[in-house]
Amino acid sequence: MGLESVGDLAINVILKKLGAQDIARVACVSKRFSSSASDDTLWINLCFNELALTQPLDHLGNPLSSFKECYLAWRGAFVMYPWSLVKRVKRCWDRIKTWLTNHFPEAEATLCKGATEADIQELENVLKVKLPLPTRILYRFHNGQEFAKADPETSTFGRSLGLIGGYSFYGHLVNVYLLPICQIILETQQTRRRLSFLRRSKYVLVAASSTYSRKLFFLNCTNGQLYVGTRSPLTERDIIPCVPHDLISLHQELNSSEQQDAMLLWLEEHGRRLEHGFIKLHDEGNGKSINLFPEEPHICSTAVTNGVKVRASALVIPELMDLQDDLGEYLFAYSIRLSLEPQGCIINGMSFSSCQLHWRHWIIRANDIVISDVNGKAVIGQFPLLRPGAQEFVYQSCTPLPTPSGSIEGSFTFIPGRLADPKGDPFLATVARFPLQLPDYIF
Repeated sequence: MGLESVGDLAINVILKKLGAQDIARVACVSKRFSSSASDDTLWINLCFNELALTQPLDHLGNPLSSFKECYLAWRGAFVMYPWSLVKRVKRCWDRIKTWLTNHFPEAEATLCKGATEADIQELENVLKVKLPLPTRILYRFHNGQEFAKADPETSTFGRSLGLIGGYSFYGHLVNVYLLPICQIILETQQTRRRLSFLRRSKYVLVAASSTYSRKLFFLNCTNGQLYVGTRSPLTERDIIPCVPHDLISLHQELNSSEQQDAMLLWLEEHGRRLEHGFIKLHDEGNGKSINLFPEEPHICSTAVTNGVKVRASALVIPELMDLQDDLGEYLFAYSIRLSLEPQGCIINGMSFSSCQLHWRHWIIRANDIVISDVNGKAVIGQFPLLRPGAQEFVYQSCTPLPTPSGSIEGSFTFIPGRLADPKGDPFLATVARFPLQLPDYIF
């Protein structure tokens, strides 16, 4: 029995099991097969399975008339890149944008449409670099962020809308965003005038804090690594890698998704952390922002004592570290979150509707050696009063460390009721040990 005798439904079933190239080959056999290969249900499957598309949209989000046209438009737009790498980059952006849509649409609105090949070529010509393939594709999807799009009524003029996010302590406020290509060119040129090693080693500035506190991320276009600057980045010894270097693979002969530079790995890891709730949105009176203090269980400690819940975690602050200092100190900021469980404060079977912090005690270790044992009243000058159902009391502080790893643990002394009107004896609320460590990924 020849293929011409096979029914249209059977042909459709067969074609749905083929990839796009095989479908195109079948279409060349005869007019009938060409007609069958144009059935949009085939291309619906391809667009969904390869690109997770449920509507016929091009890579810039423009609507198209059919899924076949959609698929061909995508392949045409990225014809110069490995298709499997394009699909991987799309999955990376989809994960981030899905989270932004559900939790932080104000930040999603600042993402620019994809850059053109001409835009990327201009960057490479002006800065005399060759961007790694994964970074090129990342920018073909979204050309960084533009805060001019932000609503000034809700965004504090974009300072809190960085895609990467940030933190604050003692007036040091950081919120990191992705630079658009035009700003990469301008900022890299200006920074190279001050830091000549950036020019010699083919670095470009790709991300920075949108606040008055400076934090800069440099992509090395030669080795594909992403670095963050310290307080005084005068040489390459004064920048810190942001991604495990052994994961980076830029071999041009790899015609697959195995090619990966630090930018792609960095954004993939960021999307994973957002999706799994390892970092979360912080909502203050002056606007929402992505808070980089970890919520991941093995990094964020939790302890409940007599109804008082204490959560604590830390992160490294590279932009305030001075690697030229002979002491070589690392700086860590830590976030403490205090709340009272719904049943209130329970002491010896008695329940109290509130308790107030009076005293703190910290034990700070570098590796396993105690370097500081601190006692003092209050936290950052405040005596928080905890009540069931009230919002967490959150405060941040920082500590230097002579080593890249260590820990903090301790306790808070609480008074049942209020300090001015105590209802019982003081009690200790444990702060479980939480790590201070230079992580594999730095954001």
